[in-house]
Amino acid sequence: MFSTSISPRFCDTDALGHINNTVLPVWFLEGREDILRIFNPSLKTEDVSLVLAKIEIEYLGEIFFGREVEIRTFVLRIGTSSILVGQEAWQDQQLRSTATATMVNFDKHTRKSIPIPAEIRKRLAPYLLEAEG
Repeated sequence: MFSTSISPRFCDTDALGHINNTVLPVWFLEGREDILRIFNPSLKTEDVSLVLAKIEIEYLGEIFFGREVEIRTFVLRIGTSSILVGQEAWQDQQLRSTATATMVNFDKHTRKSIPIPAEIRKRLAPYLLEAEG
């Protein structure tokens, strides 16, 4: 599992005094950076091969300014050309939000999905949720 620490900004709050729902997708993207680096270690835009095809977010509880948030990221499934990533947002030892993201290995020249190479599969395997048990 990867873990990313987030310090909520005051500007992330909304009129209700909690973190706005539009902020979580950005935090989850930050949490997926370690996965992106497995495919593209330098994160150079010209070498991008992994694209987001789908994301689902469930909001379980409020998140507040002034307290750290931990984003936990892990691999749920490795397919032929895509991976399913699971994520959790924790604050004060409480699970506040979950997400699943489908990410596709993509050839930007042909504009089509391509199989995930064996070497990358090998590097992803330790982060499979079952592998962490």
